[in-house]
Amino acid sequence: MSKVVLITGASSGMGEISAKFLSDNGYVVYAGTRDKVAISDNAKLKNIYVDVTKTESIKNAVNLIIKNEGKIDVLVNNAGYGLLSTLEDGTDEEIFNQFDVNVFGLIKTTREVLPYMREAKSGVIINISSFLGKMGLPLLSHYNASKYAVEGIVDSLRFEVLPFGIRVHSIQSGLFGTNFVKKGLVANAKTTSETSPYKELVSHFVPIVAKAINEGPSAQPIADAIKMIIEDENADISVPVGAEAVTFVPLRKELSDKDFEQKIRDTFSL
Repeated sequence: MSKVVLITGASSGMGEISAKFLSDNGYVVYAGTRDKVAISDNAKLKNIYVDVTKTESIKNAVNLIIKNEGKIDVLVNNAGYGLLSTLEDGTDEEIFNQFDVNVFGLIKTTREVLPYMREAKSGVIINISSFLGKMGLPLLSHYNASKYAVEGIVDSLRFEVLPFGIRVHSIQSGLFGTNFVKKGLVANAKTTSETSPYKELVSHFVPIVAKAINEGPSAQPIADAIKMIIEDENADISVPVGAEAVTFVPLRKELSDKDFEQKIRDTFSL
């Protein structure tokens, strides 16, 4: 019997690639999207309405999957976006929205599937995190904080669900060639204004990140990592994927805090 997978944020980018890849490999995949579309007739890949900022939509989606399939074997918490802003400029609304999607939505979706995984005494939860959940970069402090929170959730939740045969993992993603800049990045108006005291930093750093994403490689390695974690019971707790993650995550463990910060400053000319 095929494993049933729910992926949030699957209308584009990493989520879309992963949903198609898993369905091509025999999984029954429910691709969560904020577009209110009917579930497709595709036996393996089905679109389903999930807005992680709306608790009722999460509940309805999970209930529908359980009604149709009788189980949810795998949850991939992929929905997320980045706020480009200095810490000083971020508004209350921007701060809340960043955490509402990247953290609160992840918690709420996980909360809904856990009772069914507990009852089945099995399940896999994979949180799409970032190498920025282990290190900081300027203008992304709110996003960094949300991904640090995701890493903390993984580390704690693993202990809670261990007795029920449920595995929890994170994928610490690097920068890939997705539409993240166009659809997944929200810029604070004050930070990006011509009169910003941070103008020099913005003009230097933003093009570096935009170039890395716009000209980055395919996000297929993320899909490969998801499949590997599902199928390998001995998979690492956290899996770095992509050049930045493979480079900086190990360095964060090897170097002192001061030495690591200097490495980042040197790398990005900060």
